[in-house]
Amino acid sequence: MGTKNIMDTTLYSKVINMASLVDYQIGAVVSRTIIQRNTSTVTLFAFDNSQGLSEHTAPFDALVQIVDGVAEVTLSGKIHVLKAGDMIIMPANEPHALKAISAFKMLLTMIRS
Repeated sequence: MGTKNIMDTTLYSKVINMASLVDYQIGAVVSRTIIQRNTSTVTLFAFDNSQGLSEHTAPFDALVQIVDGVAEVTLSGKIHVLKAGDMIIMPANEPHALKAISAFKMLLTMIRS
């Protein structure tokens, strides 16, 4: 059973300010799926200050692009501080975690191979 193909068709053929697609919520992590296909997904996240995702692995490569704010990304035990405009590629099966140094928004693109 594959992942169902989902696309927010209200976003088709429009110029949109990415950061405006998801709002911060106090004490929470908010996400909005932009594209979901069998081979890839694109999801926009908003992390409130001090919120994060604990260490985990994924079976496919992931590209994180910071849209707003500042995030701490730990990749295989090494800490990286990313700010708006920065990106990092997290290789498949490498342990990683994310934490908001300040509230931040990120675009996560996962590529299944």
